[in-house]
Amino acid sequence: MTGHFGSGKTEFAINLAMQQKGKTVILDMDIVNPYYRTADASLELEKHGVEVILPLFANTNVDIPTLPGEILSVFAHKDKTAVFDIGGDEDGAIALGRFHRFFKEEPYEMYFVINERRPLTDNKEAVIEMMHAVEGTSRLKITHLVNCTHLGSDTTPEIVLKGQRLAEAVSLETGIPIAYTAVKKGINIAVNNPLMELQLYIKAPF
Repeated sequence: MTGHFGSGKTEFAINLAMQQKGKTVILDMDIVNPYYRTADASLELEKHGVEVILPLFANTNVDIPTLPGEILSVFAHKDKTAVFDIGGDEDGAIALGRFHRFFKEEPYEMYFVINERRPLTDNKEAVIEMMHAVEGTSRLKITHLVNCTHLGSDTTPEIVLKGQRLAEAVSLETGIPIAYTAVKKGINIAVNNPLMELQLYIKAPF
């Protein structure tokens, strides 16, 4: 899962991991943003049978961009689905680049999560520019788009649908399909791709 800061990719990654069948592991590889972390939902994930691999010092007051060696173990276990939650924009995607040789040997899906309400992904050109930057630093290709447009508790169906139109424009321009439209429960809309209702687990630290 890649995307801009505040796009909603961590909530999407957590919900997607919980919906997988069989053995699943989620990896928090966000070495950029210390505020919205998979670590915040680790207890809920484990209740759903999802293994959680966190950065060293996650959920402490020490913020050091260090990734644990257990990440390499997921490439050895072919019976598991691995969900990677990546830090925002191209800087966060650098963490993926170091594992490029392993991803080359695996079938993978790389999602780019779009939030039209974020200032650097509020138009088609900006989204595509960031997608190219993420692909460049990660050395992987984006395979799917996710519309996760939201404005926190002020989210309305109209806000989500405006983001949907942006995602559709990006999809038309790039040929990359929209995998999901992700919305919090209670937002009722109709779209032409799968809808994922999100249970929200991450709370802002302010």
